[in-house]
Amino acid sequence: MHIHLPSHKHSPPIVNATEAQLIKKIPVVSDFSDVFPEELPRLPPDRNVEFAIELVPGTAPVSKRPYRMAPDELQELKTQLQEQLDKGFIRPSSSPWGCPALFVEKKDQGGKRLCVDYRPLNAVTIKNKYPLLHIDILFDQPGGATVFSKIDLRSGYHQIKVREEDIPKTAFSTRYGLYEYLVMSFGLTNAPAFFMYLMNSVFMNELDKFVEVAFLGHILSAKGVAVDPSKVEDVLNWKQPQTVTEIRSFLGLAGYYRRFIKDFSKIAKPVTALTQKNAKFAWSSKCEEAFGTLKKLLTSAPVLAQPDITKPFDVGLGCVLMQEGRVIAYASCQLRKHEVNYPTHDLELLAIVYALKKWRHYLLVNTCHIYTDHKSLKYIFTP
Repeated sequence: MHIHLPSHKHSPPIVNATEAQLIKKIPVVSDFSDVFPEELPRLPPDRNVEFAIELVPGTAPVSKRPYRMAPDELQELKTQLQEQLDKGFIRPSSSPWGCPALFVEKKDQGGKRLCVDYRPLNAVTIKNKYPLLHIDILFDQPGGATVFSKIDLRSGYHQIKVREEDIPKTAFSTRYGLYEYLVMSFGLTNAPAFFMYLMNSVFMNELDKFVEVAFLGHILSAKGVAVDPSKVEDVLNWKQPQTVTEIRSFLGLAGYYRRFIKDFSKIAKPVTALTQKNAKFAWSSKCEEAFGTLKKLLTSAPVLAQPDITKPFDVGLGCVLMQEGRVIAYASCQLRKHEVNYPTHDLELLAIVYALKKWRHYLLVNTCHIYTDHKSLKYIFTP
């Protein structure tokens, strides 16, 4: 089935010398060189916004022992602690709070990022409900644009100060003592929402005013939305899963691009079945075939059109949303236990209902045509 919408006509970036010189010649960069530093040299200035940590009433401080680290990690820890002390981002602490520090790999730049396992603190923090946009919504916004831009702040979190009375709550424990953050740290539950709020506030008048740009694992251009080949390499190089956890990790990564793959759920079903409760882990030939097919389809994924909400759509459990003959998105889902027993015509109707719910945000604003190959559904329109 398809739905058709009818149409009315902490390390600096790796940059070679030549590129770096060209960047410095850009007027806005040369005129405002103080806002384009290689790294943040000091604590940010006082602003009218600060990151706050509001706790559930009655909460008592929580303190955890530091995690054990390998010798090379301890050396890196000592280096990064000194760097952040020199910049004023952290200071020694005597706080009753304390969460363990740890490292995570920097995927794009290499190296290690110092983070804190703030789960004990996050559990007693009142959550900020500021909305974080779903990636599909972000891709819908540039419809009709031909020029795109993006911004990535240098150590963005560290450009936001923590409210003075909340600084002790950010304390973290290490082999070399207890420290606390004066700037917003990675791992704090409300940090993403607060950062989104701040960026929207600063750039509100510039948002959605947009040639090609890499964005969240995708390539956006005037042609549409495509999979970023450099990101798909992780999927292509994935070895055969040996555990349920590894299967879930693979499906999570591959599923990130499911809108590009027709019948994703159907293809992935043999692999998905191994994640069900009480299922015996047995990697079969069907699992291997599904595993290989998903990886192959990602390398040949189509360029999806960007939706234009001023034009009608066509809507055709596997469905595709189209506009002017171009695919906007694919969608599919696996049947629940009770749905397996549905007669064929009811399954076809179920697919239509699923598609209408899935793409409700598109279809409410315009007309649509629904195409199905099951004539028995005509009874719906019988008086």
